[in-house]
Order: sequence, then C-alpha cells, then structure tokens
Amino acid sequence: MEGPMVAKTSIRLLLSIGSVILAFAGSAQACAICFSGLVVTPGQKLDAADQAVVATPVDGQGRFRVMEIVKGNGTVGDLLVEPGLSAPVAEAVMSVDGLTAGNAEAAKLNEKPLLLLHDTVSEKWTSLGAMPVDFAGWLRQLAQTKQSVATPKRIWPQLTLTSSYLTDAEWRARIVVVAQQLESPEPLVAEIAYGELSRAPYGVTRLLKPQLDAAKLVTWTSNPTLAPRRSAYTLLLGIAGGPGTAVALEQQIDTAMKTRNATNLSALLAADLELRGTSRIDWLETTFFSDRQRTLPEIQAALLALSVHGGADGIIPRRRVIEAYRYFIKARKPMAGFVAMELADWEAWDATADYVAIIRSKAVLDPAERFAILSYLKRSPLTTAQAALGPSADQQQ
Repeated sequence: MEGPMVAKTSIRLLLSIGSVILAFAGSAQACAICFSGLVVTPGQKLDAADQAVVATPVDGQGRFRVMEIVKGNGTVGDLLVEPGLSAPVAEAVMSVDGLTAGNAEAAKLNEKPLLLLHDTVSEKWTSLGAMPVDFAGWLRQLAQTKQSVATPKRIWPQLTLTSSYLTDAEWRARIVVVAQQLESPEPLVAEIAYGELSRAPYGVTRLLKPQLDAAKLVTWTSNPTLAPRRSAYTLLLGIAGGPGTAVALEQQIDTAMKTRNATNLSALLAADLELRGTSRIDWLETTFFSDRQRTLPEIQAALLALSVHGGADGIIPRRRVIEAYRYFIKARKPMAGFVAMELADWEAWDATADYVAIIRSKAVLDPAERFAILSYLKRSPLTTAQAALGPSADQQQ
C-alpha cells in the first residue's frame, strides 16, 4: 500500500464484497462469514487485559471485593477501588432460548459478581458485566489458551487488537473451551463463547465435529431471537449434520434464491459444501457465476462460501476453490477483482494470464478492483505478469 488513497481503495474493495479479510501470519484467519472485524469481542478484551478478576460490589461507591483471580496478579479478598464503576443494568438477557425479558434479572444484577478487567495503559478497571463465580474456572481456561506474544505480520485493514492474534495451536485449544459454553444460560458467558466462535478460523472450527449436537444446532438456527448468531450456527450444522441435514439446507438455499434473500445464504452454501463436497462446486459455478439473473448479494454469498473453504483447505481442497475463482473471473470479468487479493494471499499465480487479459481489455472499470488486480500482478512471479506492468498498465491505476 502506498499512501492514504491506496489504503482507502483497498478497504473499499474488501467492503464491496461484503466482508473484511484478515490476513494473518501463519494460516489462522477469521471466518469471513461470521466475523466482521469491526467489533472487539469480550474474549479479545480478556486477551488484552493484564488482569482479570471476578469481584463483588462492596457498596455503590466503586469498591469491589475480589472473589476469584482469572488472569494476572492479585489475591482473593483484595479490595479494588474504581470510582464510577458499578454493575450495569440490562433491559434484556440472552438465555439458551435467546433474548428474553429481563426485568427480574435486572433487579438482581447489582447483587451479582462482575467480571472486571484492568488495562495497563489506562490503569483503570472496567466491567464486562455480571459473571457468577462458578464460571471463573472456565474463564481461566479461556485466558490460558492465549500464551504467545507473537503478532501478525500483516493485518489488512488494521481494525483488530494486536493482542487478539492467536496461533493455530492456541485456536485449537480455545475452540474446545468455547464449545463448552455456547448458548450458556448466563448471558455474558454465552456472549464470550459466541464471540470467540465467530472469529475462529473455519478450519479450526471443523475440529469440533465430535462434540457437536446437530439437533441442538437446528433449534438454534431456527430460533428467531438468535438471528444474529445464525450464520455461525449454520456453519456448525454443516460440520455436525448428515444426509438429512444436506437435504434441509438445500431446501433453505432454494427458498433463499427464490425470495432473493441473501441474509444467511453464504453460511448455507458453505455448510452445503461441507456436507456434499467438491461435487457441489460445479452447481455453484453455474448457478451463481454463469446465471445472469443472480443478484450481487447472491454472488457475494457464493464467493464467501468458497473463501471459507479455501482458507480451511479441508473437505474442499484449496486448489478446487482456486479453479472456481478462475471460473468466476472468466464468467464475471467486470467483477474479477473481487477475488484478486485472496488469490495473491494464497500465491495462486495460475490466474496471472487471466488478469493480464482483463487489464489489457479494460473490462474492469472500478478503480478498487483494478488496484487489486494490478497488486496481484505485481506480486506474481510469472513473466507474463511482469510484462503486463509496463508504463501503460501502471498509468491505468
């Protein structure tokens, strides 16, 4: 990236296809379907804190008695003082059945212990909310999965906490801890668990297959009060389900396409691919890339589904996803830049000739897409790419 205008163009390209792609050092990459990268999860805040405790309010003057140490130094029984800090009062709570009226819960909230985090920079304590002492052990397990001090070599765009980066090994340990408390009856516990699930790499999430309950996931995906979490649970359903699940997902995909509703389509397609394997990609190519009746959100959904599987390189080999991207490039030349940066991240230089031809034909008019394609060509080691980057091509930026 060279200069603010280029940075803005790059981010615009990513947002134009409905996702934020986080390219980290190593292979750990957040699932683009579930995680936007625009919200800092409670788990990330826990990672960033130098101390975390479960403490109970002593009075209404910002004094708290430490009941459990979750992270960092400290002693049970210590008195913490943070003027202005008090227990939050919620209008609703999230239970296993979703959002429910929380009047009775709110009345008791001030009596509950709180999960307090200390920030080294501000030297202040903040509260994440009510947290029963019984969950302190689970929180310690979660915090201990973050052991490395390594930081990503590249985060684009830089929208997440540096301390939120986890190695592949750390994610494998964390996802098992997270799975224990999905849709816990305790609202904050459920929020923390879901937040980490939503940003976990899809390839790591697939490791949960032996622990998943398909029937429970069907209930969660069907619950309208859990709609904000539906995409993540749909992906888990694809991992946990069987032939009957594949049929049900196909029916939902058909309905979504008939009604032009792409709200959960990317997750449905990714789950469908997980269950049906590579044979389903031919259908996806012709249905979403060749069919001129498909809308932009539908095309985006298909690309996101492929992206998730390409990043995981599991049931759908990355090589097959790259072939599907090349099919897309040829079928949708004006949109060819949508997949350029991901192909470059995967060092999939087979598309070099495709992109050279597109640049020369001026088929792509959007400046953000052109930048992405030219960036791909600059990184390509193939001689045809170097030839394409002569004065005429550079001037077209």
